[in-house]
Amino acid sequence: MRVIRACHEMGLRTVAVYSDSDRAALHVLHADEAYRLGPAPATESYLRGDLILEIARRTGADAIHPGYGFLSENADFAEACVAASVIFIGPPASAMRMLGSKTRARQAADAAAMPRVPGSVTGLGSVEEALRVASEIGYPVMLKAAAGGGGKGMRAVVSPEELASAYAAAGSEALRSFGSGELYLEKLIERPRHIEIQLMADEYGGCLYLGERECSVQRRHQKVIEEAPSAVVSDSLRRRMGEAAVRLALSAAYVNAGTVEFLVDAEENFYFLEMNTRLQVEHPVTEMVTGLDLVHMQLRIAMGEPLGLKQEEIRLRGHALECRIYAEDPENNFFPSPGLITRLVQPAGPGLREDCAVYEGWVVPLDYDPMLSKLVAFAPTREMAIDRMLRALDEYAIGGIKTNIGLFHRILMDEDFRAARIDTGYLERLLDREAAAVEAAVPEDAAAVAAALFAASVAEKAPIVEPVRESKWGAAGRQEGVRS
Repeated sequence: MRVIRACHEMGLRTVAVYSDSDRAALHVLHADEAYRLGPAPATESYLRGDLILEIARRTGADAIHPGYGFLSENADFAEACVAASVIFIGPPASAMRMLGSKTRARQAADAAAMPRVPGSVTGLGSVEEALRVASEIGYPVMLKAAAGGGGKGMRAVVSPEELASAYAAAGSEALRSFGSGELYLEKLIERPRHIEIQLMADEYGGCLYLGERECSVQRRHQKVIEEAPSAVVSDSLRRRMGEAAVRLALSAAYVNAGTVEFLVDAEENFYFLEMNTRLQVEHPVTEMVTGLDLVHMQLRIAMGEPLGLKQEEIRLRGHALECRIYAEDPENNFFPSPGLITRLVQPAGPGLREDCAVYEGWVVPLDYDPMLSKLVAFAPTREMAIDRMLRALDEYAIGGIKTNIGLFHRILMDEDFRAARIDTGYLERLLDREAAAVEAAVPEDAAAVAAALFAASVAEKAPIVEPVRESKWGAAGRQEGVRS
């Protein structure tokens, strides 16, 4: 939907492809044309580059935008597009092979003299090799998929006894998710912040960094809340990270959108983590604080236009937060919650944006990532953006399925989050703290604590009138916190 809307704004016709489970999906309904790829499994539909190119040939499509997942970082598909005389809206296959592979990207980072997390720079050939590397750099370590990200094919390992089973599980998951089971291993840096730099590059050697995003609020290595800018990144650190990211991209003759991810410690030391050779899911927060439309930029770059901007013209203003709304059950270990959306009330008002792909009456499939929408709040300051997001979440109601909307209430009201005392382990600690509070309470208090947490997690299924949260203005303004 994000790409279709941008294309329509630029007067471009769109062709959608879909699997059987997505026959009535919103992107199918909004595209100018839509064609079936195959059955629900991605290996029989969205990962079938040959079928996608055949549809492009039949419809006369000039270009393919790969979106955020599936074939978006597949160099073979990008190469096949060029061979079929279809523009791939993304980096060239050569840059993707150099930087999209997590292992080759680490080699490129070494060549560019970028600090990086200690670990292997080539794919692991066996469990025995993994054990050797782990013993050299010391436990705990992290196994990661070389061909992808998003928490897929990733396992933390704290001892040699755990490594063999983790290696098998991570490799199997990576193969299912990315078509490659190759893994690499790196030192697990404890309590870092996850900061990433957005890049845009044209085919004439122009490359810009568009500020940073704070992506430290994660669950099982999957981002939950993103912010721009980071509350702790100084102008000096932003410049140093941005210039390092640009150096890496230029070394690979990179073109189009990309993101360089770093781990940052309390002393403002940063370590190269990986590069995502595609448009990121969380790009809206960058758009809000820069005033740029990154998909428009992608399309213009693919048409052969130069960036038309200088680095000194990039200015960051205000603060933006993004909450990833998922169809998942927080009361059942966050298991996916597919099914019919029987009710949908979406928030609106100043400073809000929602990138959404669902509607009332849509059946959420079990076959893919259960993200429903991305809710973005923008305001002059971080505190105002948090309060605006809380107001928006109060308005948001999704019926018929479980969602994680209540989880965001608890995060945004937490004093550590509001004070920006966060790192990649923050959310797990918050959830553990909540669970411990329930267990430690005396029986009559435990029921009250559990009821409060449950009410927050299911606020989206509220009756016609329900007190969602106390207004910060006190009793006189309490009506502000009531859903009507």
